[in-house]
Amino acid sequence: VTSPCNILKCNSEYLAATSGSHHPGTEEVPEFCTALRAYAHCTRSTARTCRGDLAYHSAVHGIDDLMVQHNCSKDGPTSQPRLRTLPPGDSQERSDSPEICHYEKSFHKHSATPNYTHCGLFGDPHLRTFTDSFQTCKVQGAWPLIDNNYLNVQVTNTPVLPGSTATATSKLTIIFKSFQECVDQKVYQAEMDELPAAFADGSKNGGDKHGANSLKITEKVSGQHIEIQAKYIGTTIVVRQVGRYLTFAVRMPEEVVNAVEDRDNQGLYLCLRGCPLNQQIDVQTFRSPQATESRTRRKGPILPAAPEAFTYETATAKCREKLPVEDLYFQSCVFDLLTTGDVNFMLAAYYAFEDVKMLHSNKDKLHLYERTRDLAPGNAAPSRSPQALLALWAALLCLSRWWSVLL
Repeated sequence: VTSPCNILKCNSEYLAATSGSHHPGTEEVPEFCTALRAYAHCTRSTARTCRGDLAYHSAVHGIDDLMVQHNCSKDGPTSQPRLRTLPPGDSQERSDSPEICHYEKSFHKHSATPNYTHCGLFGDPHLRTFTDSFQTCKVQGAWPLIDNNYLNVQVTNTPVLPGSTATATSKLTIIFKSFQECVDQKVYQAEMDELPAAFADGSKNGGDKHGANSLKITEKVSGQHIEIQAKYIGTTIVVRQVGRYLTFAVRMPEEVVNAVEDRDNQGLYLCLRGCPLNQQIDVQTFRSPQATESRTRRKGPILPAAPEAFTYETATAKCREKLPVEDLYFQSCVFDLLTTGDVNFMLAAYYAFEDVKMLHSNKDKLHLYERTRDLAPGNAAPSRSPQALLALWAALLCLSRWWSVLL
């Protein structure tokens, strides 16, 4: 399932027309205005289908600002001439960022190293929040993942198979807000089978400001793995495409996580608050052979459409190939193989854990386990049987009577 919103096409056409130029010379303004009008025309043509798309609204706002800055008329030709490319040594090449554009240097020069937190989303989908809560969720459609004073992240989850409740991330939009003399507003958007190595305007850093290189995007594996470094807020973001779907992981200082205008009245923000209870799924119901048989009977014709049908035993064996520790990443892998039959979800769980190893600041919290009485001591509060509770109550009653006699 793909979105009918064509904002990426509009962005690409505008980039092709301007070749990365941000501040054209006086003689190029008419051609620049022509490219802007063509860009505006393209966004209007896709307005209805892009109504809820963050990148679309960011593009429309950016076009209006640029038209005002360059005194462009909304009426005129809309063909797309090619403008000059940026010459060597332009702001895209700068590396001498001011100190305020380096989070640790500017905000923590005379204090301890900031506390970093991690959030990740992968698979069908599974969410690890900034507080290390681990959930499996439905969350079909568009949901805000992060929303603070510095950036917004929105994900769109679509059904993996027709008629199935299993969903995975098919679209990701990240908006980095303009920040002092460091960066201009930048939008990054990825979709199924399209993982760009640049922001929506074609740039790979924070724009024309002096600290532009405090925001940089790097392609690690073409079409499969990108990394965004936002040094001005001490943040690292990793986006991957595994199979057809996307995974997201972030490392962010607590100070940035909590930088919101009104936390009490803030809307839903999955990385901070987790998925709503009515959107959470209990993965334990998928762990027995009986549950596997029940799913097979219930789904009927859906499972044969998947690449492979797994039983609980074969899914467990497959996941052990990449995830030898039976933590929640392992259990997520098993769950995804049972619900989708797609072996790429095993790789998604594997890479999600690899990202945790790279991004999480507390190496003792890499593995997460369920807080149940089946866990080893130390991972959960001990559960008491009814007999033990009754004995405890009787002892307290006797103690209270003895104390009353003394008094």
